[in-house]
Amino acid sequence: MILWLWLCWGFPTSAGQPDSELMARYLEEQLLADYSIVEQVARRVPRQAKFLQRLETRPRMSEFNVRSTIISRYAFTTVSCTMVNSGSEAREAVFEMQIPAAAFISNFTMSIGNKTYYGEVTGKEKKNSSDDRTRNKKPPSPTDGRENGYETFKASVFIPRKMQARFVLHYEELLQRRLGKYEYTVSIRPQQLVGRLRVEVNILENSGIVSLEVPPLRNSKQKGNGKAEGDVSPPPSTVVGHTKTLAKVTFNPSVVEQTRIARNGILGDFIIRYDVNRELSVGDVQILNGYFVHYFAPTDLPPLPKNVVFVLDSSASMVGTKLKQTKEALFTILQDLRPEDHFNIIGFSNRIKVWQQDRLVPVTPNNIRDAKKYIHNMSPTGGTNINGALQTGAKLLNDYIAQNDIDARSVSLIIFLTDGRPTVGETQSSKILSNTKDAIRDKFCLFTIGIGNDVDHKLLERMALENCGMTRHFQEDEDAASHLKGFYDEIGTPLLSDIRVDYPEDDVEQVTQNFFPNYFNGSEIIIAGKLINRTSDKLHVEVTASNSKKYILLKTDVAIDLPSRNDIRGVPGLEDGKGDKNYIERAWSYLTIKELLNSRLKSDDSQEKDRLMEKAKSMALAYNFVTPFTVLKMREAGLHSEPPQEEFIRPSTDGIGEKLQSLQGHKAPPGIRREQDKQERDKQRIKISKTSADGDPHFVIDFPSSKFSVCFNIDGEPGDILRLVSDHRESGVTVNGQLIGAPAPPNGHKKHRTYFSTITILSNKPERSYLEITPRRIILDDGERLVLSCGRSAVVRSRSLEVSISANSNVTVTIRDSISFVILIHRYKKPAPHQRNHLGFYISNSKGLSSDSHGLLGQFLNHEVRLLQESLNTGHQQAGRNQTEALQPNPTNTLKVKGRLVPVVWKQRRIYNGQQEVECWFAKNNADKLIDGSYKDYLASHPFDTGTSFGTINSL
Repeated sequence: MILWLWLCWGFPTSAGQPDSELMARYLEEQLLADYSIVEQVARRVPRQAKFLQRLETRPRMSEFNVRSTIISRYAFTTVSCTMVNSGSEAREAVFEMQIPAAAFISNFTMSIGNKTYYGEVTGKEKKNSSDDRTRNKKPPSPTDGRENGYETFKASVFIPRKMQARFVLHYEELLQRRLGKYEYTVSIRPQQLVGRLRVEVNILENSGIVSLEVPPLRNSKQKGNGKAEGDVSPPPSTVVGHTKTLAKVTFNPSVVEQTRIARNGILGDFIIRYDVNRELSVGDVQILNGYFVHYFAPTDLPPLPKNVVFVLDSSASMVGTKLKQTKEALFTILQDLRPEDHFNIIGFSNRIKVWQQDRLVPVTPNNIRDAKKYIHNMSPTGGTNINGALQTGAKLLNDYIAQNDIDARSVSLIIFLTDGRPTVGETQSSKILSNTKDAIRDKFCLFTIGIGNDVDHKLLERMALENCGMTRHFQEDEDAASHLKGFYDEIGTPLLSDIRVDYPEDDVEQVTQNFFPNYFNGSEIIIAGKLINRTSDKLHVEVTASNSKKYILLKTDVAIDLPSRNDIRGVPGLEDGKGDKNYIERAWSYLTIKELLNSRLKSDDSQEKDRLMEKAKSMALAYNFVTPFTVLKMREAGLHSEPPQEEFIRPSTDGIGEKLQSLQGHKAPPGIRREQDKQERDKQRIKISKTSADGDPHFVIDFPSSKFSVCFNIDGEPGDILRLVSDHRESGVTVNGQLIGAPAPPNGHKKHRTYFSTITILSNKPERSYLEITPRRIILDDGERLVLSCGRSAVVRSRSLEVSISANSNVTVTIRDSISFVILIHRYKKPAPHQRNHLGFYISNSKGLSSDSHGLLGQFLNHEVRLLQESLNTGHQQAGRNQTEALQPNPTNTLKVKGRLVPVVWKQRRIYNGQQEVECWFAKNNADKLIDGSYKDYLASHPFDTGTSFGTINSL
């Protein structure tokens, strides 16, 4: 009989099974034909389709559509789903959607036949009142169960016969940067084949998109992994396109393609990972309509040393897969520790076992080997003494910090892992929290990991929140090891500590958290707030932080009026009337509510908890967010009402080339010109000595006691490295400048011009460090490499060195508070053929240099030069200090330098970026007889050459 049915339908048989691809094609044709609109559902269909319908006991999903817009990391997502009941009686339809636990639902509507119900966010009451307005539906709600950071939103309704229901869900989230990527995920779990399935994601990032990838669909067991193994190609039917600032990704599989992925419907996550342009500066500050959001994620920073204690649950409940996966992850993590790190391991059950008593050990091959043996020999037994384990770990770290005085140069942390609840020792959660907080005392951070379903999630979450850490929960599955490794990768590379972001108090209000204990590589710090002074054209931003042995201050002024960059209203492609949403304001409200929820969770004061709850509830109601203190109630919109239009905003990617200009904002916004004028004035106001090497290069030596200056040129060759200051033996300081060539101006007497392209400053006291400065960046290396942009104001301070950058203007280097150099930055917007971006070197303070210092400039810092006047009639006569003007016309003036007579002429020379003039006595012929030896004696072999070959010349 079965065989006869298949032959009648025209399906081939293979081992008693129909061809799944032919069946899928048939279903695709029928679904597209039968489920487009309600009126068509009841029309006549082929007999075999009726047979399939009778076999179907639930409404069929005819459409599943996800449309999302991500604007500067803030994601608006709209999910619409249509279900059709083609049966002869009412049937229950269940709409389920997994959404990120961090997301806030902002709207939900249902249309059932000719009735429409809309969601209304109201404050949650202590007792839920019954709502009899709609007998045929259950109120939608997110379920309590969480799966790896996801919640399931569920709504169920009864669809009358031959009718359809449409569900539209809106939610919003601020994407978090992890492992150097933003990850946006859409859960696709229709639990059946869908006639029309489409996911469309549009991304607008004014900073510029630098990477974009769409890995294969990820199933539930891979969730939370950060990145999946074997990421090769996007899912079938995926189309990816992007320009510098815009990206559009679509996933639109046919029923046939869905069948190839999963025979009974797709069950997985569609993922997009991307990152944006960033540099070491104050970060990306975006301002719109009185609100700002500040993204801070510097790069090119050296890792901080870390002191880490691993506290691992080895109780009886860890038996089997959980302990095996934990061990595998720890083996990999130990291998990733750096040589400058220190660590220890604590295993706990009802007993506390410390691997290395009373100390943290350095990372060496032998210690890593012994640690792996210790972990390998751990066996599950006994109960769970969470309080005792944390107390032991905290004491271990506190003692290490106190005994080694390492607060300022490393990051300390505890990584705590358990699969259960406290059963031994102190078991009361409130007491464990109090004891943990008292033991840690804000000295370091605690990161907690829960495995399986028996964990006290609230306890682990609050322990982490109260102690500046993070928490993760993983299901017990085959991928636990990669989950643990992925979480460690997030926190395993600390780059900065004690980060503080400040704005003028008179300019901003209601700023979210602005102090952060640590910044980890691949993550991002986000601050948002409201502007008080709407008339100001700029916002001053300062970021202070510690980096190993250095103190860093970054500062800049951000132009406030930036409509061409941040305002998306009026951009072609936005839905009508939907472009007026201030996404920056939404991001601010999102962050503020999250912080209020966390503060309430941490608080033990009932009055404070109530105050925080009311504040969070009030803001959630104002922005229509579903939170723990608000609930979504369904209201009937009335009979025969049209389904509401989707509330959705997105930048169009059609005709992308024509629209990029309006999105990127090529015109300079107001305030930039004033900032440039200010920089020019700052250059002129720099209080430095005239002693310098700038321009072609032109050298000037100032003799304040004699009240005159001496100048000379060095006509070197491109690529030459000139030693400017050499005091390596005494003060430990050397300054070298490398020349770059340019064509000579027309009708000039020179073959070519030369400028300083790089200035290298070396210091070996008290420890060795060097600075390499170019017109675009500064590299500071004192054992740890730090890259700074010349385009951003910043201050970096270590024990004996301070580097202060005035954006696009100058760099001041101070060594041990007694030596100071200023490097002027000369950059041209439209350089002439004979111009090159170059540097000028000025000595501001030379007190710390010894009397034996040398170099083209250094040799004159502690020597006086006498000016002699020669006349054809009167012979030699010493010139008085006030006779400079009288000497000006005489061509035969002479300088006496270390017993050498040097003929000089009177000149005027422009210095300080060409804005000021200095009068000086000029020595010709590459400073012949003025300097010790010839200029070729001052050539260094490489930029870091600290040679002391002038020790013999000094006696001349």
